[in-house]
Amino acid sequence: MDTTVEQSLEYQETKPVSDKHPPGLAVCFFMEMWERFSFYGLKALLIFFLTQHFLFSDADAADIFGSYFSLVYALPIIGGLLADKYLGNRKSVILGGILLCLGHFGMAYEGEQAFRDNSGNLVIDQLALQTFYFSLALIIVGVGLLKPNISTIVGKLYPKNDPRRDAGFTIFYMGINIGSAVSAIACGYLGETYGWSYGFGLAGIGMLLGLIGFIFGQSKLEGVAEAPQPAKLRQPFWGRLSLEHSIYLGLFATVFVIWQLVQNHAAVGALLSATSVIALVAVIWFCLQKSGKVEREQMFAALSLTLASVIFFLSFEQSGSSMNLFAQRSVDRFIFGFEVPASTLQALNAIFIVMLAPVFAKLWVSLSNKGIEPSTPMKFVLGIFQVGLGFGALAMGIDFVSENSIGTEMVNLGWLVLAYLLLTTGELCISPIGLSMITKLSIPRLMGLMMGIWFLGSAGAQYIAGLIAKLASSDANVGLTPNQIYYDTFSGIAWLCIISAAVFLLFVPLMKKLMHQVH
Repeated sequence: MDTTVEQSLEYQETKPVSDKHPPGLAVCFFMEMWERFSFYGLKALLIFFLTQHFLFSDADAADIFGSYFSLVYALPIIGGLLADKYLGNRKSVILGGILLCLGHFGMAYEGEQAFRDNSGNLVIDQLALQTFYFSLALIIVGVGLLKPNISTIVGKLYPKNDPRRDAGFTIFYMGINIGSAVSAIACGYLGETYGWSYGFGLAGIGMLLGLIGFIFGQSKLEGVAEAPQPAKLRQPFWGRLSLEHSIYLGLFATVFVIWQLVQNHAAVGALLSATSVIALVAVIWFCLQKSGKVEREQMFAALSLTLASVIFFLSFEQSGSSMNLFAQRSVDRFIFGFEVPASTLQALNAIFIVMLAPVFAKLWVSLSNKGIEPSTPMKFVLGIFQVGLGFGALAMGIDFVSENSIGTEMVNLGWLVLAYLLLTTGELCISPIGLSMITKLSIPRLMGLMMGIWFLGSAGAQYIAGLIAKLASSDANVGLTPNQIYYDTFSGIAWLCIISAAVFLLFVPLMKKLMHQVH
């Protein structure tokens, strides 16, 4: 490890704790806020863009949606590894930001509207379709580089047992959701009202702002995000190309591979399975051969909690697919005569987080001071249980449908709002806490890799979420009304989460033992 970085990390372990958060938190907050602005702006529009612009069926749209989000959450394992061993977190974040800008601006090219010819065959502008897939590939690789490393930088800004760490991650998580709240409303409204290119283009502008802010704020990162061996990066690796430039070339080649993968849902599933097995075997081997008993058990605890998070995320991530289509087709969205665009309802989750994240941050600190703060495993149990209640609320809402002004049975908007509230309180018990947990339990040399595995768990959840959304499509449920389809889907998810929470509750004492006093 480079001496400068080594000394910086040692300083982080020993410096006294103050009440103020490190100035680097604001830099990471700003970058992640705009990156999530672009990401969730795309998410708010994607399922509608697929079904309304390209005229894909619900099932085909769910496949593409699931492939995209699976790969988005799988690639961070590569980004984490590259940063740990070669590039460092700072360079990885900047390169990821550049790719994201290119991808989001590429999405602004929508091409010709798809249509069906006289024979009923679907006619799609192939240039627009391939530009769309290539833009998704740029975004996937960009997120893979940026997402694990911006979170890792936040963790490195705090000493290992700093009581401000969970609060810092919750504040960081609030920044994520300020971006996503504004983007779902702004990008969603522009996209549905004025044209897809306006919504996607605005997402690209947001990403550009975040990249500029991070570049100008690098000095506040206190040296914790630099490459482990800067001299090694400058050494020749392939002909006249240095190792660093060879890595960049390899990442651009990866974009072309992902371009093809995102169009093949089955291949994505196989890749996720293989990557998960390889990553787990590698980490377990390292733990058994290269670590002590305490480190090994803490790593096993981190892997176990990552597995538990899959149940949460496969449920929670219905928000962009089946819940989005449910909002459009089955929810009465009229408020004082104005019909709220379905895509903008994605902002509910983010708005609730912005409102509640400071409350939860203060709550954890207050409970900690009183010695009654729930442990990390217990917070996971609470999060999974609450998301189960959220989907239970949706199922109950369908049970209480009423006719709207044109005589169609619609679900009251209040049930969807309640569901998003419960999903949000559950999320605040898992997502920011999970990021903090990885930085606390991981062996320092493997922190980037473990952050990648955390997101790989989310990738698997996204893939399964896509399959669930596909089961909720009209194509797979001929003869059933949309409300019947959504009731079966949402009630099934509710019971899965509630039962899983009860099972995980039994393992909380074991998880606490494996964590060895790390709260």
